[in-house]
Amino acid sequence: MTLEELRKMRNQMKTEVEKRETAGKTIQIIVGMGTCGIASGAKDTFNTFLKLIEEKGLADRVMLRQTGCMGLCAHEPTVEVVVPEMPRVIYGDVKADVAKEIVEQHIIGKKLLDNLIIDKPAADIITKK
Repeated sequence: MTLEELRKMRNQMKTEVEKRETAGKTIQIIVGMGTCGIASGAKDTFNTFLKLIEEKGLADRVMLRQTGCMGLCAHEPTVEVVVPEMPRVIYGDVKADVAKEIVEQHIIGKKLLDNLIIDKPAADIITKK
């Protein structure tokens, strides 16, 4: 291997490690990856989000995670989105085109996609006194 090839490999690995860092990231995209989600295409959904986060330069602010079944199997793949100062929501039937809408409109544009929301976790309904 040449020195240039080694540098390229080092930079690529550094980028991969930075994607997994959680410190300082305030936005979360959580993809349901239970068996029902995987059977419905959640792996493709996850990879689409990964690609979009990189393309849009959001890797320093957005944490992409996976979780088990969210209990909304009829709407798989499901994706929970957590953005500061916005309600937590779960989107259903998230294929590549919907993932792009979520990144562009919800994450970047700070606008909920009301027609795609299938659930709002209870923590957002309860108010503190």
